[in-house]
Amino acid sequence: MSVTRREFLAISGALGAGLAMSSLGLNMGPAKAYAAELKIDKMKTAKQSTTICSYCAVGCGLICSTDTKAKKIINIEGDPDHPTNEGALCAKGASLFQTTDNNANRLKKVLYRAPGSDKWQEKSWDWAINEIAKKVKAVRDASFIEKNAKGETVNRLEAIAHIGSAALDNEELWPLQAMMRSLGLVYIEHQARI
Repeated sequence: MSVTRREFLAISGALGAGLAMSSLGLNMGPAKAYAAELKIDKMKTAKQSTTICSYCAVGCGLICSTDTKAKKIINIEGDPDHPTNEGALCAKGASLFQTTDNNANRLKKVLYRAPGSDKWQEKSWDWAINEIAKKVKAVRDASFIEKNAKGETVNRLEAIAHIGSAALDNEELWPLQAMMRSLGLVYIEHQARI
């Protein structure tokens, strides 16, 4: 049997329309009632607050529903009153709920793998912060440029770069920027500009 391209498209369209029409008679009442019942029970004691998505520089608005009894976030959704996203969320924003403490797969401890090792070791936060500080100081001491080729004082560090987060507000960014400048960094970037 030989079917032309035009006949194939006509058959496909008719088949698609037929499937669409046949699904109109499907009763979704019980499924909707079951879903609404589960959501209503959780949302009865929930407190809603607005926040901003932490993934990119767009700054989409979110509504977080927090269970006041269990003291944990139970739902995150787009804020329809927010002028940026008007309730819509990208895939990352829609999955933001996974970053809350409800996710059993989220790491909450420092894991360190020594150079050449194939095993991860659990370390304390104090240890990690001290190690980072030691490495920053070692790189700064080895790479700090006090004067340029012309003999002018420049006091800069080109071996370390910093990228800021779009989730930080001005009050958080100002001391962070001051700290980076005090180290002599010149490669300071922000996620909103990338």
